[in-house]
Amino acid sequence: MPALMIQGTGSNVGKSMLVAGLCRAARLRGRNVLPFKPQNMSNNAAVTEDGGEIGRAQALQALACGVAPHTDMNPVLLKPESDRGAQVVVQGRRLTTTRAAEYAALKPQLMGAVLESFGRLKARADLVIVEGAGSPAEVNLRAGDIANMGFARAADVPVVLAGDIDRGGVIAQIVGTQAILDPADTAMVRGFLVNKFRGDPQLFDNGYRLIAARTGWRGYGVLPWFPAAARLPAEDALDLAGGRQDGKVKIACLALSRIANFDDLDPLKQEPGVTVEMILPGRPIPGDATLVILPGSKSTSGDLAFLREQGWDIDLAAHRRRGGHVLGICGGYQMLGRSVADPDGIEGPAGVTEGLGLLNIETVMTADKRLTRSRAIHCASGLTVDGYEIHIGRTEGADCGQPFARLLDGRDEGATSADGRVRGSYLHGMFTDDAFRAAFLRDLGAVPSGLAYAAGVETVLDALAAHLEAHLDLEGLFDLAM
Repeated sequence: MPALMIQGTGSNVGKSMLVAGLCRAARLRGRNVLPFKPQNMSNNAAVTEDGGEIGRAQALQALACGVAPHTDMNPVLLKPESDRGAQVVVQGRRLTTTRAAEYAALKPQLMGAVLESFGRLKARADLVIVEGAGSPAEVNLRAGDIANMGFARAADVPVVLAGDIDRGGVIAQIVGTQAILDPADTAMVRGFLVNKFRGDPQLFDNGYRLIAARTGWRGYGVLPWFPAAARLPAEDALDLAGGRQDGKVKIACLALSRIANFDDLDPLKQEPGVTVEMILPGRPIPGDATLVILPGSKSTSGDLAFLREQGWDIDLAAHRRRGGHVLGICGGYQMLGRSVADPDGIEGPAGVTEGLGLLNIETVMTADKRLTRSRAIHCASGLTVDGYEIHIGRTEGADCGQPFARLLDGRDEGATSADGRVRGSYLHGMFTDDAFRAAFLRDLGAVPSGLAYAAGVETVLDALAAHLEAHLDLEGLFDLAM
């Protein structure tokens, strides 16, 4: 069954965007297309209809294909919990937590799951577009590789190598990758393309010809910078940035060391009446912030310590005294309570961590993870809001008696302080709901803009497909997959 793999000369060269654009372009050409990424490393995850989790980029690529996300689209997901360890999710379910040095020994048994998922996708589609991870030039990681050339050879999928000219040195990126690859791996590469060019692409004609001459690979085009990509959900923490800077209402979000599911902020960043400011380590929370958001975290206790190292606990107390609003989402919600207990050492050393005390709640970490799409009634506005839950831990306490929302199954969700200014919820994705977002911002004093967020994402995906059609040899790329 036809398949094509996009690998990159490094991380953040635009592989996820390229695959999303190719998926939408193939769909617009009438193809039954599906995305696939053998292994992803990200704390930005999406909940699938089959009750598992995959990388956020694969969920976006599924949207580009016009299908629901499925765990087979990203069978191995690594979620970093520390500088040296990560949770390993296989076909949507947590398998184990392992240190980086131990993961190499685990990879051979994961290839079976990768090929199994890929086989099921091939049976469902007439084209599968595969995204690599990092770079195949990381030959020190080649033994047991399941993410790049190891997969390409095992599944016999042709590869196109993408380079990023915006970071400089794209000729060395592509030529150097060929120079360092094993000959059998090199044979899997059928061509290259250059991404993120600013200006007139013809200015790179000589460099483009030089790459083709040095490598013997066919070039599939030079893709100009696509500014609208900033309106698509980001997956990499390297992409963290603020939105508009001219809004009357300022929302400050803490850039935690293990920040997770930060695409919760994307709809807020596009609101013209709102300034979203990411508070990076070493910077104080601005005194003119109307709302401070504590986002999701892959390590609640670890990020509580990180938060205190920045002095943000002191800033939050001052913000609260000024009458400011606070919203904690998932791990951020847990931090707002009186304590976070981890008796079994699930996220780190066993013990109890003192919380910020802004909500009268306590959280106990449990081994089971809640993965579900949820619909709830927001208590303050009475509006229905759709979101998803992806967390461990059970939260209880007096402020849960004033829930943030009520799930349609009748259960209370989240907590609210007595004065209503501090709120916490496990619901990710709530701000993609246009009516809810408008009501929430109105409560902060913002004038809702009428932004249709989901429709805007679809528009950008269509524009991305047209961008690729205009500048890349899509006929040649899709022919490779035959």
